[in-house]
Amino acid sequence: QVQLVESGGGLVQAGGSLRLSCAASGSIFSITVMGWYRQAPGKQRELVATFTSRGTTNYADSVKGRFTISGDNAKNTVYLQMNSLKPEDTAVYYCYTTVGTTTFNRYWGQGTQVTVSS
Repeated sequence: QVQLVESGGGLVQAGGSLRLSCAASGSIFSITVMGWYRQAPGKQRELVATFTSRGTTNYADSVKGRFTISGDNAKNTVYLQMNSLKPEDTAVYYCYTTVGTTTFNRYWGQGTQVTVSS
């Protein structure tokens, strides 16, 4: 089993910044990717950003240039720096990780609320 603990959500005004953290523990022998999804009320969960074990990153078009994902492999932690926040970024942000070598399992964090006021 893998446990993911998120932190860093909160309330911020538009144009402000927040930094989310997600630490993985447990059976994390082969983390292939860590990342963030978000889900706004009444909307489907959408991928925000990913960080692979090789250090490659990927972003949703809606956050490119504003959000930066980074990782600390030694701490099994991934960070999401969110700048120039907009009200439409308001959502519950979920950390996830994919673990495995030949078969893969995905694990999710409990979610952290990000609210951006206009």
